[in-house]
Amino acid sequence: MRRRDFIALVGGAAVTLPLAARAQPSATPVVGFVNGRSPEASAAVAAAFRKGLSEAGYVEPRNVRVEYHWLDGRYDLLPSLMADLVRRGVAVIATPGSSPAAIAAKAATETIPIIFGVGGDPVKMGLVTSVARPDGNATGVNFFLGDIAAKRLELLHGLITKAVRIAVLVNPTNTSTAEAARRDIPEAARTMGLQIEFLNANNSHEIEVAFDTAVRDRTDALFVTPDAFFTSRRVQLATFAAHYGVPSAHATREEVEAGGLMSYGTDLIDTYRQVGDYTGQILKGVKPADLPVLQSTKFEFVINQQTARLFGIEVPNSVQLLADEVIE
Repeated sequence: MRRRDFIALVGGAAVTLPLAARAQPSATPVVGFVNGRSPEASAAVAAAFRKGLSEAGYVEPRNVRVEYHWLDGRYDLLPSLMADLVRRGVAVIATPGSSPAAIAAKAATETIPIIFGVGGDPVKMGLVTSVARPDGNATGVNFFLGDIAAKRLELLHGLITKAVRIAVLVNPTNTSTAEAARRDIPEAARTMGLQIEFLNANNSHEIEVAFDTAVRDRTDALFVTPDAFFTSRRVQLATFAAHYGVPSAHATREEVEAGGLMSYGTDLIDTYRQVGDYTGQILKGVKPADLPVLQSTKFEFVINQQTARLFGIEVPNSVQLLADEVIE
């Protein structure tokens, strides 16, 4: 079987059997966890989800079984995956950090509880009727992509004051995030006098093509939009950034730890923990409609000082003071 023909499943469930063959009647509730990352890049967030579950009283494999489905950017697999989870009647579908997965789950079922973690407005996305009263089978965490994108761009400009031309990397298959970026970022850029160019990538080859384009167009910096696929490819992004001489701004700490210049965004570890806790509340019998959508309150600004030196960027003291962490 080719790699593109299956979904990696880790975390206590067999990885060699087809999904349908794995269905086993059991009194232990099954949670379908669906995420756009690769399994290799997901140990920390999976652990955070399990921590949230344990805080609610559920520990694998004692009283819950979690099926981890890592899409590795293959959002086209979502319809068949969600149909399978619904057919087998899992207890909860958890989609932290993946708007496409949340939307696909909502389209697949109106009865199985869905716990999401999304950056867009969950009301506009059709996931809930309101954040205070979800009034349906879905609830979760919202982490404000639009507002965060504008702030990240402002911090990038403060870090590279001479930057004028900014390339924005989006994954076109993640339509909700890509559309939000194309709507929100140009407006924020105009207020700062920046020129924006959008570049698409949804596989490793297209990432390299995007860097080629950025260099050809004399881009001053790369703004990487939030996407689980990009987080999974963070080492490739950092390597190309160094090779092509294009400093990059990201949404997650992980990407900066891999060599990106800076990040500003939600504390994803806390978001995954919150989704895990809400999943546990559902397993206890609480209805999604009775759990208001949580609003992220933990944000972090991280700078990689070593990367800054590589690019000859002197980080102003005023910017360093704003940072939650400066990685040496």
